[in-house]
Amino acid sequence: MVTSVKMGEKTKSHLEDLQALIKLETGKKVTQQRLLEVLIEEAYASQEDIIAHFEDEWEGLSPEEAKRWVSWSIPEGEPIREENLDDVIYQEPTG
Repeated sequence: MVTSVKMGEKTKSHLEDLQALIKLETGKKVTQQRLLEVLIEEAYASQEDIIAHFEDEWEGLSPEEAKRWVSWSIPEGEPIREENLDDVIYQEPTG
């Protein structure tokens, strides 16, 4: 069963570059389908690396999340005593 996959121009260009490099280095012509199969097999064999790649991506807080974090902060001027530290850290958010 063959399935089509949509990809951006940059990704398509990289795929074509790899395809050409394989031809240059090995003298063997490889289809893009076979190249993708090999790439996915290799990625599947190193799943931890692939997963880590996506775990490292962080796009920051959304405006709603940032507002929520700020609302949890302690008002200025209120000193925090060591004996109240746990209460301050684990307090329920207001708002």
